[in-house]
Amino acid sequence: MADKFLQVGTTGNLEEKEAIVVGGSAENAGSIVALDENGKLDDTVMPVGIGAETKVITASENLSANDVVNIYDDAGAVKVRKADATDDTKPAHGYVKEAVTSGSQAVVYTDAYLPGTGLTVGSKYFLSAETPGAVTTTPPSDTGNIAQVIGVAVSTTDIKFEPLVPIKRA
Repeated sequence: MADKFLQVGTTGNLEEKEAIVVGGSAENAGSIVALDENGKLDDTVMPVGIGAETKVITASENLSANDVVNIYDDAGAVKVRKADATDDTKPAHGYVKEAVTSGSQAVVYTDAYLPGTGLTVGSKYFLSAETPGAVTTTPPSDTGNIAQVIGVAVSTTDIKFEPLVPIKRA
């Protein structure tokens, strides 16, 4: 819960308001921001060019927190879905930090650090052929799969997200 402050309301009376932790929309203009649970400013309250690069895109399927995703054109509409090494039309372009249901807006990160658990520091992580949206230290080897490096683990909980061009396996 963020700290609260007093603000003059539309009737001229003082009103108690809560500072926002996340933002990114016009309705948040002029709001006072608060630090997140880690004591940092959330990327969504930062100006363009400061913090992680993000895009808000409609999800075409349910996405889990920390899924690696593919951005694609769906009949003229930009959409996002789970990246999948078994389909060469679904390479990784970004990732989501929060679960999103199909048809909802997803905040897609295209740089920064992909969260994980139990990662091996210094290891390369690849787009998974076993689980769409996941990463693995084992590159896909089946014919027709794509081998795409997603990044390198810089801690046991973070992968520096730097996806390389996928290579279709023969």
